[in-house]
Amino acid sequence: MSRQVDERRGREDDRLTVIAVAPVAHVGHTLPAGVRNPVTPQEVAAETIACARAGASVVHLHVRDDRGNQTADRAWFTRTLDLIRAHSDIVINGSTGGVADLSLEERCVSLDDPRVEVGSLNMGSVNFGDSVYINTVPDIRFWAARMRERRVVPELEVFNPSMITTAIVLRDEGVLDDPLHFNFCLGFPGAIAADYRQLVFLVSLLPDGCEWGLIHEGMRDLSLVSAALGMGARVLRVGFEDGPWVRRDRPARSNAELVDNLVALVRAAGKEPATPADARRLIGTAVDA
Repeated sequence: MSRQVDERRGREDDRLTVIAVAPVAHVGHTLPAGVRNPVTPQEVAAETIACARAGASVVHLHVRDDRGNQTADRAWFTRTLDLIRAHSDIVINGSTGGVADLSLEERCVSLDDPRVEVGSLNMGSVNFGDSVYINTVPDIRFWAARMRERRVVPELEVFNPSMITTAIVLRDEGVLDDPLHFNFCLGFPGAIAADYRQLVFLVSLLPDGCEWGLIHEGMRDLSLVSAALGMGARVLRVGFEDGPWVRRDRPARSNAELVDNLVALVRAAGKEPATPADARRLIGTAVDA
C-alpha cells in the first residue's frame, strides 16, 4: 500500500510547479512610468501577500532599507517578515547575493532570521556588465556552512556551466547535501544568455536526482519560462527584480499581476501551482510556518 501511495504522490508532484516571486527591483533599475517599486516593509509585505493569494508559494527577499538599498541592518527585513507572517505562510527565500559592498558576514544576515527557509547560494564569480560579481569557493563554503547551521536549504544560483561542476565538487566534499536544488540565472549582462538553447545545455549537465528552476533577468515575456516549464523546471520566478513586463508592450501594475500571468501559463500546460505546504515538501525545508 505504501508503494502505491508513494507512486500516486509522485504523479501528483509531477504536476506541481513552485511559483516564486522577487517583488523588489534593484536600486538603479528603471521601471516603466506608473510602476511603483515596493521598498518599505509595508509595501513589500503587501505585494508579497497579494502574490501569495495569486498563487506564489516562495518569496525571494534581500535585506534592504526603506529606500531599497542593501544593508546589514536586519531590522527592516525582520519587520517585513513580521508583516508577511501576519497574513501568509509563503516560503521565505533569503538572499546572500546582490552586488553590494557588504562583507562576507553581512551578505548572509538574512539567514539569522529563523523564518528564512531557503537561501540563495551563488556558485561562483561572474562578469556583470563591466564589473565582476565575486563569489569565491571559500566564500561559498562559508555561506553553505551557515545555511546548514540554520537548517536553510541552499538554492544554487548558476550563471555559467562551470558552476554546476563547482556544486558537484562541493557536494562530494560534503559541503552540500543531496538533493541539489539548482536555479539557472539567464540574461545577466556578461553571463549566460537568455536563450532556450543555453537552457537545454545546462539541464543536460545536471546530476540525477536534483531539481532546477529558472530566473530570467530582464524578462519581457514568458517565452523562456514556457520553455523551462515544458522541460520540467520545478521552480519558476517572476517579479519586479527580474522584469516588470506582462507582455513586451505592457508593464504589470503589480507583482501579483505577474504571478497571475504565470499561474495562467502553468495551468494551460496542465500543471498546478504548488501551495506553500507543497513547496516545503518538494524543497525539503525544516521550518514550520
